[in-house]
Amino acid sequence: MARKTKFHFNPETLSYEKVETTVWGVLKQVGLHLLTSLLSGGLFFLIFIWLVDSPKEKQLSSENARMKAQYKMMERRIGDLQTVLSDLQQRDDNLYRVVFQADPIPYEVRHSSIGNKNRYEEFADMSNSGLLIEIIQQVDDLSKQTYIQSQSYDELVKLAKQNKLRLEHLPAIQPVLNKDLRRVASGFGVRIDPIYRRPKMHQGMDFTAPTGTEIFATGNGKVAEAGWKQGYGNSVIINHGFGYKTLYAHMHKIRVRTGQQVTRGQVIGTVGNTGKSTGPHLHYEVHYQGKPVNPQNYYFLDLSPEEYDKMVQLSQNAGQVLD
Repeated sequence: MARKTKFHFNPETLSYEKVETTVWGVLKQVGLHLLTSLLSGGLFFLIFIWLVDSPKEKQLSSENARMKAQYKMMERRIGDLQTVLSDLQQRDDNLYRVVFQADPIPYEVRHSSIGNKNRYEEFADMSNSGLLIEIIQQVDDLSKQTYIQSQSYDELVKLAKQNKLRLEHLPAIQPVLNKDLRRVASGFGVRIDPIYRRPKMHQGMDFTAPTGTEIFATGNGKVAEAGWKQGYGNSVIINHGFGYKTLYAHMHKIRVRTGQQVTRGQVIGTVGNTGKSTGPHLHYEVHYQGKPVNPQNYYFLDLSPEEYDKMVQLSQNAGQVLD
């Protein structure tokens, strides 16, 4: 077949002129087509690489997602452990150490940083390094707090051995039988006086109970007072030594006398409604070094941790003060 002759319009001569085909023109056209094809192919390849993951990349992405999920689960478990440990620390500072008059452990000591911070740098080049380092730091902090708490318990055991006689005299049980905690009426703190209807410091705890219910000495000691006391009615005060005294008020009957030695758990009288009282109950106070302190911190021989928490909640009730 004969090759077609090509023409182009020349605007200067206003006529069609034959297009002369040269080797350079052919090479130029071929080069242009090749360049266009290469650019198109390269662009398509880049888009494909960018949008479509390889099997290896898909596997790594799946593993990365699982690892992140495991990190989140570890964070939640660490959070749960921290909650339990914080509860132990609170009991240690506000209950156990109160019993032995030991200073609470400062926050800075419990949460002091781990010595070598450079050890975290080895994880800096790993994938998800930020999340990994945060998890490791939380575990380190938890480990340090656990160690400090363990040391604290060792110290408390040592104090207990050194203070056996003191522990026998320390107020350490509830003054009435109250295993189910239904007899806690109101606790230590500012309350509305049931008679004068104005805020007043309530220096003890009230336990509701029927008239005649037995009242127990909460620790070994000597009866300092036994008889009528203004506002408190029939009352007993026991001197336990070591700076402690307890007061039992509004009693129906008194079964001990002044100067008598008593032991923890001994019946010293019965619940009544004498003195400034609006119903049968026992008003119980604990004094240390001449000052009233919260009795809820002195039931550690009588209540489990769960019962103690429940008793603390019940003692916050401000609406059932009976004296």
